Amino acid sequence: MYIHTTTPAWRKSTFCNGAAACVEVAPLADGNVALRDSKVQDGPVLVFTPSEWAAFMAGVREGEFDLAAMAAGA
Repeated sequence: MYIHTTTPAWRKSTFCNGAAACVEVAPLADGNVALRDSKVQDGPVLVFTPSEWAAFMAGVREGEFDLAAMAAGA
């Protein structure tokens, strides 16, 4: 789902180190989680349900999106 919003409290990862090209995340009042490109703050926003966000975070923790490992066939 895509929405346009400017009201959530957006946060960047601490790994961003002040760079402009980062992803920002914000918890929403309805329990969903919003995600946007920090370079396009008035652009589209992806919204995830709590279960979708939990599944994504589990995949991140398990290395499911590790491009180096994917390229090596892991």
